Amino acid sequence: MSMTELLTAEDIKKAVGAFTGPFSVLILTRSSPPLIAVDSFDHKKFFQMVGLKKKSPDDVRKVFHILDKDKSGFIEEEELGFILKGFSPDARDLSVKETKTLLAAGDKDGDGKIGAD
Repeated sequence: MSMTELLTAEDIKKAVGAFTGPFSVLILTRSSPPLIAVDSFDHKKFFQMVGLKKKSPDDVRKVFHILDKDKSGFIEEEELGFILKGFSPDARDLSVKETKTLLAAGDKDGDGKIGAD
């Protein structure tokens, strides 16, 4: 099953783009390279934008299993760093800080990983 069978490609593109674009509050010169919005990831906003908040628990579980790359039944810290790529292969990696924040939000029992339930 692919992510676009559960979520719209348009919603995925908008959500991923919201956290991979250049900083909006920087003053750039003509010679400034584009910058990635590091440490801007907001998991609540992302999951809402991508459409997960409107999905059934069964569909959310299906998305979880797509993101569980090693099929362990859990999403570990190592996998979380690449979670945006589970939605779009061209997306950026999360920073260490963003990864730890997301893990803390989803790790209900303190075992260092996020379960499907």
